[in-house]
Amino acid sequence: MVATLERPRVDTLVPFDFELPPALEAREPPEARGLARDEVRLLVSYREDDRVVHAMFRDLPQFLSAGDLLIVNDSETLPAALTATREDGTEIALHLSTQLGSDLWVVEPRETSAREGERISLPGDGTAVLVTRHRNSKRLWVATLELPLPILEYLGAWGRPIRYPYASGEWPIEMYQTVYARHPGSAEMPSAGRAFSERVIASLDAKGVAIVPITLHTGVTSLENDEPPYKEWFEVTAETAAAIQATRSRGSRAIAVGTTVVRALESAADGEGIVQAAKGWTDLVITPQRGAKSIDGMLTGFHEPRASHLAMLETLAGRRHLETTYAAALASGYLWHEFGDLHLILSVTRRR
Repeated sequence: MVATLERPRVDTLVPFDFELPPALEAREPPEARGLARDEVRLLVSYREDDRVVHAMFRDLPQFLSAGDLLIVNDSETLPAALTATREDGTEIALHLSTQLGSDLWVVEPRETSAREGERISLPGDGTAVLVTRHRNSKRLWVATLELPLPILEYLGAWGRPIRYPYASGEWPIEMYQTVYARHPGSAEMPSAGRAFSERVIASLDAKGVAIVPITLHTGVTSLENDEPPYKEWFEVTAETAAAIQATRSRGSRAIAVGTTVVRALESAADGEGIVQAAKGWTDLVITPQRGAKSIDGMLTGFHEPRASHLAMLETLAGRRHLETTYAAALASGYLWHEFGDLHLILSVTRRR
């Protein structure tokens, strides 16, 4: 299946804009700052009255109730960045984004122009051939890869995690994995779940809060050209769909861990917001005009000014709540990006 959406163009939405001071960009993992992964900060906000509570992520179970359900993305991050060489000898970074077939990928030649039919040399005698632009994108291409090893072995030998200029250095792939990652396929980490640790999961279990997975393989998210999100592969199993329905039927809350989870659940939900088992490709863009009915809360990172993900947060919480919580996060020095702090958006009880 392909989940599509009759939606307004993303560039017609009024973006949520603010100034992000460079000092609030998390440039390294919390472990490099002397913290455990579950010792990042957590801003908890309540939609009904815009109340904000400052906490640590390890305190997460205190803000949930027995019977609540967390839905996580168990996609595993690939070391999807490769050092490549163009035909003229120029060295570039090539990012693998989305696997379309056994040897067919969406790729991004970083910060360079490219042309149809170009052959790009990869490490270990690999080759990428640029076939065509991806959906008229200015930066993404569909390419065929000719590799000496199966893709996971090849990336394990030659790849490295994708990182962007705000990161202070190279970090091993383990720094880009969640503790519950099971299915390799994401170009970039589903970062809202990074702070989960075995001790937090044990505390949630003791509280009576269950965790169930979906899978959505994320592509590259460097949206320099204000491009809308594109198709990503997802799966929601029958077991996860049943757990969500049972949770909401008894009045407890289904809480998505990350924007990728919301995208998958909304792609699998019917018109009433009831999540069904589904898998395939989704190009849904969640906006206030569309709405979202499948979840009752969300754990997410802090998103950059004008980011498309902010429209999803506004859909769940409203513009006023978003402005209030982001003002609180900025004033209190919360950290942005995948190695930063987190935001839990809740209602006191499940929204019916």
